[in-house]
Amino acid sequence: MKFLKDVKQSMRDTTWPTASENRKDTVTVVLMAIGFAIFFGIVDYLVQLIIKFFV
Repeated sequence: MKFLKDVKQSMRDTTWPTASENRKDTVTVVLMAIGFAIFFGIVDYLVQLIIKFFV
């Protein structure tokens, strides 16, 4: 039971982000994921062009 009491206390001590912080962080993650997808898509396309040029 000590474990459960410690978990309960730890949950009370935890500082949770506000809704606006949560929204901001979510938008940042989504935009970064889209940015990386675009970047790697462009790099992949360029590598394909280079390989086709030499082969």
